[in-house]
Amino acid sequence: MNLRHGNRKFLITGVILLGIVFAFFILGLIWTPYGTNSTDAASKLLPPSLEHFFGTDNMGRDVFSRCLAAAKYTVLISFAGVAIAFFFGTILGLIAGYFGGFVDKVIMLVSNSVMCFPGILLALVAVAIFGASLYNVIFALGIVFAPTFARVFRTGTIELKGRDFIMQARVMKIPSLRIIFMHIFPNLLQQALPAVVIGLANMTLFESAMSYLGLGVQPPAASYGKMISDYQSYMVQAPWLVVFPILMLVLYILGLYFISEWVRTSAKGGTR
Repeated sequence: MNLRHGNRKFLITGVILLGIVFAFFILGLIWTPYGTNSTDAASKLLPPSLEHFFGTDNMGRDVFSRCLAAAKYTVLISFAGVAIAFFFGTILGLIAGYFGGFVDKVIMLVSNSVMCFPGILLALVAVAIFGASLYNVIFALGIVFAPTFARVFRTGTIELKGRDFIMQARVMKIPSLRIIFMHIFPNLLQQALPAVVIGLANMTLFESAMSYLGLGVQPPAASYGKMISDYQSYMVQAPWLVVFPILMLVLYILGLYFISEWVRTSAKGGTR
């Protein structure tokens, strides 16, 4: 894959959209103009202004500050969840594809069983059983998305293990695990890149849905899904309360999809 051949319009658009969200993420880590949960009875439901850029909510809290704080959860959960899914999915996919036979059948049976159920439902059940903590949410989402990466690496491994350089390594009695992780895995990283980017976007959608239902990020922490849930009854009276959290989610997810489209077109352009 030669990433230089991708459609740069997708790349530029994606970088701009993601840049806005990551600016919120970085700023939210070090500073917010008001306390995330600081209430002010005299400043309830104020519209956007120079004093409160995104207005205030029904408790007088600054929505801009809460959006800054929520960005860190959105970004961290999506990256941490994909990291877990990538780790487990990669190992299972490589082993299934390389050894085949009974090992492949068992791993793919488990993966297919997980993928048969709606991912959001499995994640909700897991969090409901083990508790709605931040770590449980991340781990549940990671496990739900692991079969996606398992499929990618299994398919790639099956294609590569018949190549001459792999056959030569096997003839030289190089240990199987060394062949898998030192020869096959590096050659599949670019192939897995689109799945990583799409996984980040889907992970964000799942986390937002779980927070909306009350099983994601828990109060007093701010999250976009929870903000939308809490503020939906004020959509007519104070529409800015839901507009800005939704806008942040849209920017992040669209940015990731534009990047994934760039990666896809890059793969086509790099195939000669």
